[in-house]
Amino acid sequence: MRTAAALYGLLASLIVAAPASAVECLGNPDALGTSRTIVVDPSEHSLLGGHQYRESLPLKDKEVVITFDDGPLPPYSTRILDILARECVKATFFMVGKMARSFPRIVRRTYEEGHTLANHSESHPLNFHTMPVLDAVREIDGGFESIAVAVGDPAKVAPFFRFPGLRRQDSVERYLVSKNIMSWSVDFMADDWTRINSREIVRRALSRLEAKGKGILLLHDIQPATALGLPELLSELKARGYRVVHVVPASAERPRTITTAKQWLVRHPPAVASHEPSVWPRVLPHRFRTFVAALQVPSVTSFGAETPDHDVPVTLVSPPGTLRSDTGELKLPTPWPEQVIAIAALPEVNLLPAPAAENFRYNRKARKRAKKGKRRPNREITRSINSDITGSITENGSREPRAAKSGKNHKSGKNHKSSKNHKSAKPRSNDRPGSTVPLTGHQIQITRPQASLTRR
Repeated sequence: MRTAAALYGLLASLIVAAPASAVECLGNPDALGTSRTIVVDPSEHSLLGGHQYRESLPLKDKEVVITFDDGPLPPYSTRILDILARECVKATFFMVGKMARSFPRIVRRTYEEGHTLANHSESHPLNFHTMPVLDAVREIDGGFESIAVAVGDPAKVAPFFRFPGLRRQDSVERYLVSKNIMSWSVDFMADDWTRINSREIVRRALSRLEAKGKGILLLHDIQPATALGLPELLSELKARGYRVVHVVPASAERPRTITTAKQWLVRHPPAVASHEPSVWPRVLPHRFRTFVAALQVPSVTSFGAETPDHDVPVTLVSPPGTLRSDTGELKLPTPWPEQVIAIAALPEVNLLPAPAAENFRYNRKARKRAKKGKRRPNREITRSINSDITGSITENGSREPRAAKSGKNHKSGKNHKSSKNHKSAKPRSNDRPGSTVPLTGHQIQITRPQASLTRR
């Protein structure tokens, strides 16, 4: 009885997971359809997607898995669901928790039409690669809970998670592995989040799919250009012979698809065209042997001794001393370099002046010291006195007050008193005492040495 029940359950699961081909797609005999369904076990393959990991889905050539991120968001998500239903194509939707709570009706419709519900975090933060693990855990658990509340049953949400912006972190991946949650990356993208038009989205998706031959495609169901370009993309996939594959998680009633480990490994074919950049080198991690031969410790036998008990005199100065053993002298190779070549200095070197401290601008003390040591030569300076000055220089060196000059500050009928710029004359120390200079002519010349004008 148990065997019959198990066979009946297996048959029922195969019927549920049966793909919708183009023939079965009602109302559209030319539909692309879904060629087959792969049932995966997250506990066996936890990191998926050749863009970041060493494993991807076990797809055959010209097979593609379509995934959507960041939704749901009407009217774009609903339009995309209409297009997929018309073409009988099944996809995987990585939903944001807050978006799912805002539009639960779209979440339920997505599940009822046979698509896979997956988690894209609670609020789509873009610092998943740097945030603390506890914050990341709250984002992951919150996303699963919000989608489960929107659809009405936690069992209807697949244990699939995709990092927002594909910004992964090792510690967060370890947490996902401990919870048997599969981390999804991608194999190629269409860049539909970069504000390009629908034709460019289709062109990039097809060109990158042609370069890889198969893989996981990343799209966003919140972008209007994606909703506009999706019909053309599906039509081109059918015209070029590609087949859509649907992915669902394994369960007690739905066993995993039988595959080999070799089918999951990512293989990058050599780049044929120069339009797409190739990743080089592609390093796959492997295990080293636990036993690694260690290098032997140098002994006296490494320096010419026949046995470890013999003494070998070794000098550390040049030239080396002669090494002797029981059989005689040992000939060692000549140390390197064998010859030293002396290069004579060019004769022009002596013509350059020796630099001094004042040649360098950063040395302020040296410049100040050099400036202070310079002495100006004594010379005579002729000072002119205007002819409108009245008065005389007396024997004791004093002079009479000057008369006011005509200018902007001179007004008729007013007497100007002394101000800051006009003071009574005081004895000048620079004029020689005991000399009388008559104020005749237009100019009086007084000669004195420059040293007397030096300010202290």
